[in-house]
Amino acid sequence: MTKNYQQLISSVRGRINPENFSLKKAFSDELSTISYSEVLTYIRLAMKSVEPEYTQRSKDAGERVKEHLSKELTDVTYKYQGSVMTNTHIKGYSDIDLLAISNKFYSYDVNNIKQLLASPERRNKFYKPSIDKLEKEVNNSSYAGNVIEDLKTLRSKSETVLTKIYNECNISKPKAIKIKNLSLKREVDTVIANWYDDVSSIINDKGDYRGVQIYNKDTNSRESADYPFLSIKRINEKSSETKGRLKKMIRFLKNCKANSDQNIDLSSFDINAICYDINITLYENLSFYELVPIIYNQMKNIATDTNKVDDLVSVDGREYIFRNRPIKKENLKLLLAEIEAIFIDLKNIMNV
Repeated sequence: MTKNYQQLISSVRGRINPENFSLKKAFSDELSTISYSEVLTYIRLAMKSVEPEYTQRSKDAGERVKEHLSKELTDVTYKYQGSVMTNTHIKGYSDIDLLAISNKFYSYDVNNIKQLLASPERRNKFYKPSIDKLEKEVNNSSYAGNVIEDLKTLRSKSETVLTKIYNECNISKPKAIKIKNLSLKREVDTVIANWYDDVSSIINDKGDYRGVQIYNKDTNSRESADYPFLSIKRINEKSSETKGRLKKMIRFLKNCKANSDQNIDLSSFDINAICYDINITLYENLSFYELVPIIYNQMKNIATDTNKVDDLVSVDGREYIFRNRPIKKENLKLLLAEIEAIFIDLKNIMNV
């Protein structure tokens, strides 16, 4: 054995179930059937979701912040983002991100859309209903207010509300107001933002395809657009199609990263993309331990195939994960080494 699996098992247990809640009977029974193997026990625990009691507390903490803000603020939509919303978080004490999105205005990719509409070649790639939606967007009257001042005011009012209520409230961070709910033992990051629509969002009738631009207090400006809701939607749907197997693989990689002695600089965003890219037909009917070689082969292919590593895109399809990022590619190899060691130990006891 290349790894101390007793130590790894203890580490995962402490992370996903810090208060040692009683495990659901079905899962306890499952663990008892593989207790003869520390490798199998570790793999199964590393793929397990956080106990629902912990996740509910994180959501409850977010809802309390939302209730406090909604009593004082107007023209705001509240949305959650992050791994809690896909149940791929690996910490019992996970914080949660609450987006406070201004409804006074929204922005869209005006230059790209106008260029598309002016180019016959680009227009011909879309059906007429899609072109009609893009033209309607361009023809809508623009907002007459000051978007930066609106966001600055929303941030300031949110700070005022939350500092009055929470003893632990950090308003110094540029992109979020961080509070701690002492009774629920959870942190909530409140992020000020506005809606943002690109071509894909507009032709898909917005909804989960919409992006957001986060307000940065220090620079008094907006960050580049993110599309968290489409990623959440796609991960939840694809994992549902595979009875949770996609999320098991994501959690497994996250736990292996967390347990590594190396400082592996890969984000949840990156790990989601690695697992989401795997063809469902390769794993839709596999047992939990059979997912390990699937993950290993995926990561090995990405790490050794120049075309594959450069072509891997984010779950929302808008960003290349490793292209022109040599340092991130090296971190991929570090995580691959962690998985390879577990894969070899698994092969020694199972026919995988």
